[in-house]
Amino acid sequence: MAKLKVKFACTECGTESPKWLGKCPGCGQWNTMVEEKETVVKTQGMGSPLIQTKEKPRPIIHIESGQEKRIETTNLELNRVLGGGVVPGSLILVGGDPGIGKSTLLLQTSHALAAKNLTVLYISGEESVRQTRLRADRLGALTDKLYVLCETNMEQINDAIESVQPDFLVIDSIQTVYDPNVQSAPGSVSQVRECTAHFMRVAKIKGIATVLVGHVTKEGAIAGPRLLEHMVDCVLYFEGERHHSYRLLRAVKNRFGSTNEIGIFEMGEEGLREVNNPSELFLSERPLGVSGSTVVAAMEGTRPVLVEMQALVATTNFPSPRRMATGIDHNRMTLIVAVLEKRMGMFLQTQDAYLNVAGGIRLDEPAVDLAAAVSIASSFRDAPTRPFDVFFGEIGLTGEVRAVSRAEQRVKEAQKLGFKRVIMPKKSLKGWTPPAGIEIIGVETVAEALSKAFA
Repeated sequence: MAKLKVKFACTECGTESPKWLGKCPGCGQWNTMVEEKETVVKTQGMGSPLIQTKEKPRPIIHIESGQEKRIETTNLELNRVLGGGVVPGSLILVGGDPGIGKSTLLLQTSHALAAKNLTVLYISGEESVRQTRLRADRLGALTDKLYVLCETNMEQINDAIESVQPDFLVIDSIQTVYDPNVQSAPGSVSQVRECTAHFMRVAKIKGIATVLVGHVTKEGAIAGPRLLEHMVDCVLYFEGERHHSYRLLRAVKNRFGSTNEIGIFEMGEEGLREVNNPSELFLSERPLGVSGSTVVAAMEGTRPVLVEMQALVATTNFPSPRRMATGIDHNRMTLIVAVLEKRMGMFLQTQDAYLNVAGGIRLDEPAVDLAAAVSIASSFRDAPTRPFDVFFGEIGLTGEVRAVSRAEQRVKEAQKLGFKRVIMPKKSLKGWTPPAGIEIIGVETVAEALSKAFA
């Protein structure tokens, strides 16, 4: 007879304990241990009763090699983030805030794949099939190759997979699915772990590209144990402000591609639309002739993006000045302010400094240092730079401007959008020929860059 067992599991990392603990011994987080009940059943042998494999170990030299064939969707932005398309047999986890557009994106993608004569199974645990049909009517995602099911029972879902034999499977969402063999509530640590493990085996053994939709916590991380992100092949975050129409799709883990690529979409009445030229989007509301505003040429993966960098320097009312950064690393901003104080003689110890990257994008590369320094200096001096200047370059602690990669692509993007002058590291000018119609100024120090910017 099955024995009922009570345990406590961490909602962050999945660590289990026979008693409640205030601090998780696995990840060190406080108040994350929750009570769960499970039924311990003695089984003959190991493995899941739902699906098993009898494949034997083979020498690695006897395993076929070659480029993995990808399924390309009609959404170029999604293909870019995934590394060229959906890999058959991959397990993809998509997370994002409620109402951000996860279901819309996946329903549009399912329709695009079904239009290519692929069988798609869309399983929703949060919406009825009638609600899904209403969404499909609005998006124009109607095809006989797209199958829809409203189910949360793992065994029923497994029967549907065996019946339909899909090429592409969507589970919306993994927190609503439960395994009846696990005596815990849907969404608990045990249920999420076991259901994800089952879908991972289905994807690998049957070669079905599977997408799991995951809820997020109030901090923005995917709900459930951290183990969930380790089990999947790709983790995508769908970001953006709910009250704005633009959305960013970012990969934080990808076994089949780069994690530096981003996809940019615009939410409209007919669903998500690709934004092919994000530079125009980010610069569409840029004011001209205002101090503290500059344009930086950044790289997001293989794509050059021009973004507005804004700075505001004002006299502080506190004993210690405030340093606040949005869209750029706070420590990086503090370093730039220190360099301006020490190497340029700017007295910023009594000034609050605020730095913002317009458009909601986050820039992590050091090539944005020079634009940040020029923005802060422009606001401090209350002197605007030329409206058609672009800056990029890394700043060292001694005040030098260091070379960055892919300078040619950055300059060509600036030329394409009509900018007249680029101030960049002098050492990045080697090995390529600047295009005609745009002035290139190479600098070696921050002092030289500021003298050219305000000349």
